[in-house]
Amino acid sequence: MLKKLHLFIILFSGCALVVKAQDSIPDRQQAKVKEKADERYKEYSFSPAIDIYKKVLDKGYVSSDLLKKLGNSYYFNARYEDAAAIYKKLMESYDGEIEPEYLFRYAQSLKTLEQYDESTQIMAKFKEMTSSLDGFDEDYLAKIEENSGRYEVQPFGYNSKYSDFAASFYKEGLIFSSDRDTGNLARYRHTWNSRDFLDLYKVDADQISDSTVIKLEGDVNTRLHESTSAVTKDGSTMYFTRNNFLDGKKYKDQEGIIRLKIYSAELIDGEWTNVLELPFNNDSYSVAHPILSPDEKRLYFVSDMPGSLGESDIFMTKIIGDGTYGPIINLGSNINTTARETFPFISSEGILYFSSDGHQGLGGLDVFATKIAFDDYDQPIVNVGRPINGPKDDFAYIINEETKKGYFSSNREGGMGEDDIYVFAETEPLVLDCIQDVSGTVRDRISNEVLAGATVMVIDEDNNEVYSTLTDEEGNYVLQLDCSTGNFVRASRDGYVPAEEYLNRSYGKPHIIDFYLERDVVTGGFGDDLAKLLQLSTIYFDLNKYNIRPDAEIEIQKVIVAMEKYPSLKIKVNSHTDSRGNDAYNKWLSQKRAESTVNYMVSKGISRDRLLGEGFGETRLVNECANGIPCSKEKHQLNRRSEFIIFE
Repeated sequence: MLKKLHLFIILFSGCALVVKAQDSIPDRQQAKVKEKADERYKEYSFSPAIDIYKKVLDKGYVSSDLLKKLGNSYYFNARYEDAAAIYKKLMESYDGEIEPEYLFRYAQSLKTLEQYDESTQIMAKFKEMTSSLDGFDEDYLAKIEENSGRYEVQPFGYNSKYSDFAASFYKEGLIFSSDRDTGNLARYRHTWNSRDFLDLYKVDADQISDSTVIKLEGDVNTRLHESTSAVTKDGSTMYFTRNNFLDGKKYKDQEGIIRLKIYSAELIDGEWTNVLELPFNNDSYSVAHPILSPDEKRLYFVSDMPGSLGESDIFMTKIIGDGTYGPIINLGSNINTTARETFPFISSEGILYFSSDGHQGLGGLDVFATKIAFDDYDQPIVNVGRPINGPKDDFAYIINEETKKGYFSSNREGGMGEDDIYVFAETEPLVLDCIQDVSGTVRDRISNEVLAGATVMVIDEDNNEVYSTLTDEEGNYVLQLDCSTGNFVRASRDGYVPAEEYLNRSYGKPHIIDFYLERDVVTGGFGDDLAKLLQLSTIYFDLNKYNIRPDAEIEIQKVIVAMEKYPSLKIKVNSHTDSRGNDAYNKWLSQKRAESTVNYMVSKGISRDRLLGEGFGETRLVNECANGIPCSKEKHQLNRRSEFIIFE
């Protein structure tokens, strides 16, 4: 498939290389032949370039520049065996002049030939030359096998002898891309790979007759490439990829290249019309492969725009409406690599599937998966394994999470055409690691003092401790846990009762848990507020009333129990009002509240000589809600309260 659409978004560093004097071809005629090939190369016309470069090489004229360009021409046309041979010659002849990307492409080519040991050795050299391959794992093949064998795969019933790929869900069927309709369009043949241009077709996937394959009606298909579509759930709007072609005109960049752009179209009376170019397209770089988030509020796509980390990256923008979109966001270095990431798809469970030759795989493009819920693009990347992935290019993976059936494309051996669509059924769930960041602060519940050195641990559902950490001098902690299962997060410290919170399975959204620990022994002295010592809820009163509310009655009972337990304990009830009403009235009302509280406690058996009550009106507000200050009902409520002060 590297011969097809996603090559539009490839930038080739080799294009700018200059042949050194000692490598130049002495024969002027051969130099002109190579110059012609270079022109084809810069135009991305790889098929003619291969023929010319090879002819020059066969005549014995060799340079590092020639080998790099010939190797790239093979590589980007998915001729991996030829690419590996040329890259090998490049390494043997010009070891000191090889940039890291050539080692990478050589290693990828070897993987497609299933020469994994050799590929690993080249990747090790690549790792020595660059730090861009964070997370390189020599045991990656064993990890791929862990997720292998979970699919039943068979060819799509509508494949042709041409290229068929990039299926997308559409109503009860599919839309896919194909160059099957060759007709008289040879003059529009695409010079990258000498194949005819692509159009979009639709099919009822439940039918078996070839006659049900229909080219999309309306203004979508043109004489240039159309591919990779995404349709809204109501079937009314489609986003699709096309060459820079609108209103019958094609547009080239400064290098003469017709880039890719994303367009939208509306379905009106059975035809796709009102084709509009999206505003973040650009004539100088490509934007392609649109896909919608499950809630259809975001559009993900692929581009080689400035700021890309590799040859093509996955980006996201929010769909605001009325033809406007939010900022363009690169999904970051966890997903995007220095190589190619392309053909994204997001399942209803918030799993991003995409193809890449930058993450460790089996060769060519492999399909990978990662959870991206809650704008978290740093979850582990997992290769979906065999038989979806293999030595060739495997891409454009889509899945219906309800039926566990889906489609992907591949140029593997045994297909009908150059690229083919395959149908799969997922028989076992994909095992995706899930890492959740949890942070917070541990404090004393009464004093609100931060507790340094408190232990915070993660305990699994089998009551096994799996991780622990200590709070820093500011009482803060940070930890990570496996969010694919339930966990308890527990905080403890000497002299305090441990507290914990249960976190259920999730998609990994960062979570904050602040712990307020209670002392295991409560002691108080004269002047202390017993309500705080006993962790009581605040005793509140209704506006302009002084009767004991049912919720307050429960809390006062706790004070009564404490006084029954400690016969020498004496309590003064301090009652307060909010600032509404005049000062004299509020003083009277608060005194009535204090007396009401004392009388209630006496009625429950507490001796009156152990109790005092005093009203302070609005003189001791706990917030800014003084006279003339506008405040909410909730804020005023905070001032209508009672306290229980220990006295001698």
